[in-house]
Amino acid sequence: MHHNVIHAGGDYDASVLFSDMTISLRNLPSDVEQAIVEKSQAEGLSLNKATAKLLETAVRKPARNSDFDEFFGSWNQAEAAEFDRALADLRRVDPVDWQE
Repeated sequence: MHHNVIHAGGDYDASVLFSDMTISLRNLPSDVEQAIVEKSQAEGLSLNKATAKLLETAVRKPARNSDFDEFFGSWNQAEAAEFDRALADLRRVDPVDWQE
């Protein structure tokens, strides 16, 4: 098995990535170390797996929120107009509320 070892500040070829890559991390800020330990303890993971999960989370792009997709476009025009009428008073801004 081949391992790439990357040390902070070291040179490496980013075009060659191995799934079994090994990285040595030294002089971690205490808050980073604490986050790794807390993740490890909370999820029953090794420090290595907790670190890998935290790194994955940090580089992953946020997922598109689709919580309400099932409701999108589900009202006809009459239902949408009725909803807007029901909320009309809530959408009105009262200037008195913004005075100091």
